[in-house]
Parts: sequence; structure tokens; C-alpha cells
Amino acid sequence: MISSITSRPRVLAIAEAANPEWVSVPLVGWSLAQALRDVADVHLVTQVRNRDAILRAGLIEGRDFTAIDSESVARPLWALAEKLRMGEGKGWTTLQAFNALIYPWFERLVWKEFGPAIKAGEYDIVHRITPLSPTITSPIASKVNRARVPFVLGPINGGVPWPKHFDAERRAEKEWLSYLRSAYKHLPGRHSTLKHASAIVVGSRHTQSEIPDAYQDKTLYIPENGIDPARFNQRATPNGDVLKASFVGRLVPYKGADMLIAASADLLRSGRMTLDIIGDGPMLGQLMAQAASLGCKKGLTFHKWIPHADVQSILSQSHILSFPSIREFGGGVVLEAMALGVVPVIVDYAGPGELVTADTGFKVPCGSRDEIIAAFGRTLTDLSDRLFGNPAALAPMAQAAKARVDEYFLWSRKAAQIKEVYEWTLGTKRAEKPDIFRAALRPVAATMP
Repeated sequence: MISSITSRPRVLAIAEAANPEWVSVPLVGWSLAQALRDVADVHLVTQVRNRDAILRAGLIEGRDFTAIDSESVARPLWALAEKLRMGEGKGWTTLQAFNALIYPWFERLVWKEFGPAIKAGEYDIVHRITPLSPTITSPIASKVNRARVPFVLGPINGGVPWPKHFDAERRAEKEWLSYLRSAYKHLPGRHSTLKHASAIVVGSRHTQSEIPDAYQDKTLYIPENGIDPARFNQRATPNGDVLKASFVGRLVPYKGADMLIAASADLLRSGRMTLDIIGDGPMLGQLMAQAASLGCKKGLTFHKWIPHADVQSILSQSHILSFPSIREFGGGVVLEAMALGVVPVIVDYAGPGELVTADTGFKVPCGSRDEIIAAFGRTLTDLSDRLFGNPAALAPMAQAAKARVDEYFLWSRKAAQIKEVYEWTLGTKRAEKPDIFRAALRPVAATMP
């Protein structure tokens, strides 16, 4: 049956994390909520910690967004979580476990504020954008369902299993709770959240595989990361026929910067490659010592932390993004590189493995540490050989990478994709479930052309 809603849908967008001045999940929440304003009448509901940044971005409080103050519960529990994670940037599973305790209080306050309007039919759709974690339940889902308003969940993503060869890295990341992560499937409220959602948007094939069969008919696959062309608008212009590579990310064990240095040491020593490492973290000293011991400091530059807006200035001087992360949920940096026309070289696992195709980048199999180092070394050597005497050797692949982002991964394109979900959920214009990425993210061989 086709709905009578013919104009732009009125959407209450719940994004507890939505901040234009931060990165990762808060930036995803903000970017998607803002992009959706082009296809729907959106009112954003977020946590009070984001209020000032949103005001600086020009939104009007009360008209465009509402900031919910849940700090009486959130602040003390987050403080305890930070103590238990045993190090900055570590213990991600521990943080998510605490968020599972904190977030329902936020939604309780959202319902208190907006429940009457939802029941009165003032919104056509309620859409929970963040948290992205599939382990976080939404108590509001059943209430919205009882009000006969569609509840859209997602994109949700996360929980990619640690590769079997990297248990030492798992322990170094203080991921003790990851051994018990599957227990989240039995948490109170998970079944209710999925049952009462009208559509479940998943950001990865792994997350899709964790949705029970009973709900697969309303599950849609749309990767969560997108690109803002205003933030990434330079064009890659690497000079010369020496392979120029960059790494962007936190310097922590699972990102694999140490494997990259080991794989590229010969090329760096011989002057056939340069490497820019952009990022900071607890492994910085170890990585600098590794480079010194391998005698490859000359071609290697550690930029440490730089503002996210400035990353493209360095990245755009590169032929490739060399990114051997072994446990990446989304892989936003891969899309950022592709948007600039920088060719990604990645491990074929989880998020990056789903974003990169045979004509847009290079994927090496996810094996043991030694196998990844050897495969990266062979790939980098081959690319160095190709570029020698032919500086434009990677230009066709760089153009294909940028075109792929422009077609599928700009935030404007993401909004259009979610619009299709809304139309299907509401029964307007579309009777069949959209399959947006059926052709776009087809499985490809992990090989070099």
C-alpha cells in the first residue's frame, strides 16, 4: 500500500553523537543528519555536549535541533569507563559496554521531550543515526512503533572479530571484553529494538550477518562513512617517479603502522619510496625506534597529530594510502584518500575490504603478521617499479577511485540512499526494498591488476 505522504518526510533524527568539530562517530552522526536536510525536514536530537559546536555551525536551537542533557548519568559513568579502559584509545569494547548502560537514559529523556509530538503524528519517521554500535539497544523503538510511526535504525556497524593471528594486538589494545562480545545478542532490549524497527540499516556485511534471520527482510546494507567535498576538495598531485605513500591513523597496534615500516624498509633505504605517517598515539616512540633500527629514517616522516582539516594537504601529495589496519569497522580514511585520487593499499578485511574494488585499489589477504608484511612488501615494490620512468602509471586507478566516491560516498549521495529507505518504509514511490549497493560493492579478488 502506498502512503499518502507525498511531500518531504518530517524526520526526528536521533544522533546522541553528532559534532561537526570532532571525528569518527560524532562526525558521521553530524554529517548524515545535515545531509538528510536536503531530502527531508529534519529535527536533530543530540546530547548536550555537542550543543556549542552545533551552534557555531549555524543551526538554531529549538528550530533545527534540541540538545538533551543526560550528564547526570553519563558523566560519572563515562569517567569510570575511562579509568577501566586502561589507557587512552584502548579498551573500545569496554567503552561500548558502558555506553550500553548510559544510552537508554538518553533515549528516556528523548521520549519525555518528544513522545507527545511523536504520538500526535508530528513526525513521519523517527531515525536513530547514532550510536553506530549494534550492541546498543533503543528502548524508544517499541514506543515509536506503538505510535504507528516508522522507526529506522542505523547505520549500525562494529564488532568485527579480531583476526586469529593477532591475539597479542588484541591484548595490547586492552580488549578483554571482546572475548565475550557475542553476549550482547542476549541483552535485554535487543530483540525488541530489532522487532520494532521498520528498517535496519547496517554498515558492513559482518554486521548484517549478526542480524537474526527473522529480521533480514527489513535489513539494508549501506556503509556508514561518507565524504564532505568541502573538507576533501584537493586533487592528488604527487610529483616524480618515486613512490610516495602515506599512512593516516592512530598509532596503536591494530592499525599496523609497524608492519608498514617493516614492509617498506628496503624501499625507503634505497630511496625508491617515501612514507608520511600522519597520526599520534602510544606506539610513536616504538615506531621511531623501529625506523632507526632498520636504517630507514631518511625517507620516513612522522607528522604526529595534525588537524583533520589539514590531513588532505599531505595526503594529496601521495600516490597511495598504505593502510595495513587489521580491524577497521568502517574505513573512513580509505574513502578520504579515494576522494582525493589517492590509491588505497589495504588489508582485505572488514570495512576497507568492502570499500575497495579491483579497479580502485590494491588488497592483500589478511593472514599472519609475517604474511601481511611480505604481501605489502611485494605490492609496494611492484608499485615502485611501475612508477619508475612512468609517473602517471597509477592515474587511471586514481581517477576510478575518485569516481567511485563521487558516485556512491558523498554525503549528498548517502542522503539520497537513506531517502530510498524512507520511501520504502513509508510506502511512498517504492514498494520493494532498495538494494543500493548490490552492484556497487560486489566482492572482488584480493589481487593486483
